[in-house]
Amino acid sequence: INLHFTGDMHAITAANNLLCALIDNHMQQGNAINIDQRRILFRRCMDMNDRALRDVIVGLGGKVNGIPREDGFTITVASEVMAILCLCTDIADLKKRLGGILVAFNRDGGPVFAKDLNAEGAMAALLKDAVNPNLVQTLEGTPALIHGGPFANIAHGCNSVRATKLGLKLADYCITEAGFGSDLGAEKFMDIKCPAAGIFPSAVVLVATVRALKYGGGMDKKQLKTEDVNRLKSGLVNLGAHIENMQKFGVPVVVAINRFDTDTKDELGAIEEYCENLGAYYAQSRVFEKGGDGGTELAEMVVNACERPNSFKPLYDPSLPITEKIGILAEEIYGAARVEYSSAAKKSMAEIENLGAAGLPVCVAKTQYSLSDNPALLGRPTGFTLNVRDMKLSAGAGFIVVYTGDIMTMPGLPKKPAADGIDVGDDGKITGLF
Repeated sequence: INLHFTGDMHAITAANNLLCALIDNHMQQGNAINIDQRRILFRRCMDMNDRALRDVIVGLGGKVNGIPREDGFTITVASEVMAILCLCTDIADLKKRLGGILVAFNRDGGPVFAKDLNAEGAMAALLKDAVNPNLVQTLEGTPALIHGGPFANIAHGCNSVRATKLGLKLADYCITEAGFGSDLGAEKFMDIKCPAAGIFPSAVVLVATVRALKYGGGMDKKQLKTEDVNRLKSGLVNLGAHIENMQKFGVPVVVAINRFDTDTKDELGAIEEYCENLGAYYAQSRVFEKGGDGGTELAEMVVNACERPNSFKPLYDPSLPITEKIGILAEEIYGAARVEYSSAAKKSMAEIENLGAAGLPVCVAKTQYSLSDNPALLGRPTGFTLNVRDMKLSAGAGFIVVYTGDIMTMPGLPKKPAADGIDVGDDGKITGLF
């Protein structure tokens, strides 16, 4: 596997930016469908963190270069094309969903979709190979299907429906990842992917570490390798929230305690006791240290959980009003006391309702560092206000994106980027990736 994998990300980026080029070209060539350049919703993308591209002006340089307008970039994983690739079932469904992308409004206030630009065929051609799952293997030869990568904090956080369904056909047990925690990828897996794909999980596995729980309990990062059962116990409320969130979907929960060599017996015992009190299964995982042999206990516990009663049900009915769906997530999953909507969010919500799309599920874009929309609130915050700053209809993907707090769909690089430590030697070997 190289850094470009099989080129899926590039194909998604190309398809996304083809649509953008078609929008600008249509306006340049006479604008037959009367697109309002002030109300273009669909943005360009690239697979790189670059804050300088969040808001840009395109079409500068005179008439030959197009119509000047405000634009911007999202990161490829937040593109609606990525979500569509991961939720489509076949080529026909892919084309239908691509054609359903809401790209702009016209000067009369009516919607403009990708199909109005006849874009879906060419976009699908760019995605013809990318739509197929990629078969790779672990170091021990276990097959793995790697396909799609929508981030769970700014998108729906699940791999493709096609890969999951293929995995289900190939083995007795299929394990799929939902990004970050119960408040992000897991909730979206339950409320968006499962209903769309017609599937449901037999069990949920939550991954926890001693170090993360101590950090959530207020311990300094530099001290995390030092035993501190009290700090650990203070941080366990966060794990408790994730366990209870998953139990609300009616599915057995297994906590995988991902062991490090600095974990102590008392710290591990505190986690196990806590899980037992909440009615969650648990097992230690040492796969990083021992490979497959280190995961036997966990695998046996997951198999056992899969045989337990299962009454899976999404958390909300998508036909509920938008504010009610958001309110359920805010209260039941995040722990918020109230939700506040900006004027921009209220305006966008009214437009979505006028388009008849209020019955779609909601995909909340939210920080991954907290159950709230404030990354500084660790543990299990309560009584806070969830701030909704805007919404966007992803009609092709089939959900409504709800932007909360300061979450960005084009991240920036940190003070010390990972690129600082990456290099390639004379032998062609890349170092510094991990």
